[in-house]
Amino acid sequence: MKPHIYISEPIPKNVEAYLAQHCTYEKWRGPGKISREELLQRVSDKDGLLNFGAKIDDELLRAAPRLRAVSNISVGYDNFDLVAMKERGIIGTNTPYVLDETVADLIFGLMLTAARRICELDAYVKAGHWQKEISKEHFGLDVHGATLGIIGMGRIGEAVAKRARFGFNMNILYHNRSRKPETERIFDARYGSLDEVLTQSDFIVLMTPLTESTYHLIGAREFQLMKSSAVFINASRGQTVDETALIAALQNGEIYAAGIDTFEQEPTPADNPLLRLRNIVTLPHIGSATLKTRRKMAMTAAENLVAALSGETPPYLVNELR
Repeated sequence: MKPHIYISEPIPKNVEAYLAQHCTYEKWRGPGKISREELLQRVSDKDGLLNFGAKIDDELLRAAPRLRAVSNISVGYDNFDLVAMKERGIIGTNTPYVLDETVADLIFGLMLTAARRICELDAYVKAGHWQKEISKEHFGLDVHGATLGIIGMGRIGEAVAKRARFGFNMNILYHNRSRKPETERIFDARYGSLDEVLTQSDFIVLMTPLTESTYHLIGAREFQLMKSSAVFINASRGQTVDETALIAALQNGEIYAAGIDTFEQEPTPADNPLLRLRNIVTLPHIGSATLKTRRKMAMTAAENLVAALSGETPPYLVNELR
C-alpha cells in the first residue's frame, strides 16, 4: 500500500507525476498559502508532508499521529521543532546544494544595486528628475577591489567568495564557526573574528543559519563597529538581524547602505520604516526564486520524501535528526 502524503505548496507537474508513482496524495488547491488551521486538518491522516515553510511543531505533530516524514522545499529548516520531531522519530529533510549558485547571484545583485544606488537612480530617472548633469550626491561606491567580509562561510558563502575574488578582484575576509583552510587557499581568504570582519570590511554579507546563538547576531553594537561607508547584505534569515538597529544605522549614517532579502516578520508590514529609506534595497525573500532552481528544489524534496517513506535514508536528511 502506497504511503499517503500531503503537498502544501504548488509544485511542477513532473514532480507531482513522480510522487504519484510512489504515493497517494492530496494537495493544496486554494489561492494563496494554506492556512494553519487547514494544514492541521489536512495532515491528520497523512504519512508524509511536502512543505515549504510551515512550522513543524508539537501542535502539528499531535494533529498528525501517522506522520513519519516532512520534506522541506528549502535549504533552511528553522521551521522544524527538532526536539519534538526527534522525540517522535519524525524524519526531516531539506534541499541544500541546488540553490547555492542562484542565491549567490542574488547576493551579488544586492551588493551592486546597493553600492551603485541602482534602484534609487532608476526611480530618479523615471520620475523625470534627470534634467542636468548628475552631481556627486548621486555617486555610489566601487565594488571591484574592495574588501568583502562574509559571516558564515558555507556553500553559499563560498559561491559569493568565488564571484568576488575572481570576478571583482575583491579581498576576502570571513568569520565562521571553524576555519576553512582549503577555502582560504582557493580564494586567498583571511579568517578573522566577527569584530575584525565588521570593522575591516567594505561589504558585509551575512549568511548564517538561524539558531539560538545567531538570533540578532547583528545589532546596534555590530552596526557601530562597521565603517560609515560599509554596505550590509542579509540573505540569511531576518531574525539574525535586529531590524530596529538596522533602521537606526541607516538613518544615522552609521553605514552607507544595505540590501536585504529577508525580514524579521514576513511578509513585512507596509508601515515598516525600512521601506521608506532610500539607502536600502528590499526584496521579498526570493534568494532561490528562479524557475530552474525552484523546479530542482521541488524534485529534490520529492525524492527525499519518497526515500524516507520507503524506509531508505533520504539524500538530504537534516543533521540533527540523523
